[in-house]
Amino acid sequence: MIFTSPLKPNANELAETIKSFDAIVVCYCAQWCRTCVEFYDAFKKLSQERKELFLWVDIEEDPELLDDLDVEDFPTILIQKNGSNIFYGTMLPHILHLKRMLENDQGHTNSGPSDIKMLVQELLSS
Repeated sequence: MIFTSPLKPNANELAETIKSFDAIVVCYCAQWCRTCVEFYDAFKKLSQERKELFLWVDIEEDPELLDDLDVEDFPTILIQKNGSNIFYGTMLPHILHLKRMLENDQGHTNSGPSDIKMLVQELLSS
């Protein structure tokens, strides 16, 4: 399943849906980024094959979902499981890299935004 920016109009649905997912994959992108536009279809297709919730976040439409962080390169990927960041960083726009990372199912990083579920709740109140 995938939610796509702008997320604010769908924030209620997203907030309800996100509760039932332990694992969330976020692609931080920008509408003007040609690499992101080219990566979108593969990201969407992968979302249909996987059990995780996928979010496509345009950093200019939904900056609240970045916490106070900046994205310098695209696409930037966040993988969270049970509120903990497993991966946060730039990834080459080859979907097999992301697929392998999800299949590996391990890792932990201290970098990246806060729990995305909490950030979605904050999006509702803004």
